Amino acid sequence: MDGEGDEFATERLPADGPSRTRVALLGSGELSRELVTALQRLGAEVIAIDRYADAALHGIADRSVVVDLSDNDELAAAIRWLQPKVVVVASDVVATDALTAVVDTGFTELVPGLRGARLTGDPEGLRRLAADELGLPTAPFWFAGSVEELRAVAKHGGFPMVVKPVGDALGEGRSVMVRDSDIEPAWQRAVSAAGPGAPARVLAETVVEFDSEVTLLAVHRDGADGPALDFCAPIGHRTEENPNGQLTVELWQPYPMSKVALDAAKSVAARIARALGGRGLFEVQLLVHGDEVYFTGVNVRPYDAALLTLRTQRLSGFELQARAILGLAIDAIMVSPGAARLIYSRRPSPGGAPAEATADSVAVVADALSVTESDVVVFGHHEGHPRRRLGLALATGPDVAVARGRAEQVAAVLGKLWP
Repeated sequence: MDGEGDEFATERLPADGPSRTRVALLGSGELSRELVTALQRLGAEVIAIDRYADAALHGIADRSVVVDLSDNDELAAAIRWLQPKVVVVASDVVATDALTAVVDTGFTELVPGLRGARLTGDPEGLRRLAADELGLPTAPFWFAGSVEELRAVAKHGGFPMVVKPVGDALGEGRSVMVRDSDIEPAWQRAVSAAGPGAPARVLAETVVEFDSEVTLLAVHRDGADGPALDFCAPIGHRTEENPNGQLTVELWQPYPMSKVALDAAKSVAARIARALGGRGLFEVQLLVHGDEVYFTGVNVRPYDAALLTLRTQRLSGFELQARAILGLAIDAIMVSPGAARLIYSRRPSPGGAPAEATADSVAVVADALSVTESDVVVFGHHEGHPRRRLGLALATGPDVAVARGRAEQVAAVLGKLWP
């Protein structure tokens, strides 16, 4: 192809015209690998778009294109040239004006909807949408852009109060303030966890009692009689950091909830998914205490919780996303209780080198897989984020307790790769 498109392409598109549904994926991180393969199995042509040429998905997608996703003109030109049937937002840094132009064409569909895509990188706007516009149950909250503002919030809201980064950064940087002397350390802890380049801004919440953090996967799709929603079994999760600074996210499914709480959770998930619009999978994050449910956030695409469903559901969260994108039939059937432990890297010191596996990976993986009903994933493509996914320990079992125990054993062995 001659002209404007050549500056974007790393490979030429086929000359005989598209015979498959063309899907452009904005963002080519490791987490979307399962989504690409799910789309391809369903007959779609996947074009991975990212700002650098060696992105994780550029080796497995049908085509790859290098574009500055934050540049409106460059991204809009690339989409006009590619003419995909669907554009899927899989990055937090995407030019919103270019997405508006996508919707205005009437030919290309956007996943999630425009509102959801815009709020992907705006957790503050998302929280205000949920609480102020939709009236979803949340803990009383305030935002602060300085220590002085946080001090004023504490004076108004009272102690105790949870302070955390606006983006919540995997549960890092959280503090509970119980007195005035806690305010400045809580501010510093939250801002430091947000990472370089993030705005110096924190979220402060009144402390509410809860039994567990829970994620409810909601699939918004086109049904026979209009938009429809399907829900997966709820997933419990928690984050822990060991003494050497390595972070682990534990997940288990199903998380036991009363009928009242589950109905409330589904209502919250449905309202936020419909407000954000478009097709696709939404990971709705909640705090659950008995029959009470509080909304805390939402991912508008498959994220950490979806990794557990690779072994617990007939269709994983990535397969559900692929089917919703293409307008195909889905089911949210859970086939086995399961658990996972997702191992993240230590937060690097300034100028520090990325974590690399130091042990014999084959031997360690073989040892980890000796645990009954286990599986592992070793992530091989590490980007320059403060925390990177290193490995995933998965296990199923006759019940959640057994599965959690097995996943813990697998993670203990797998962690030897990054001592």
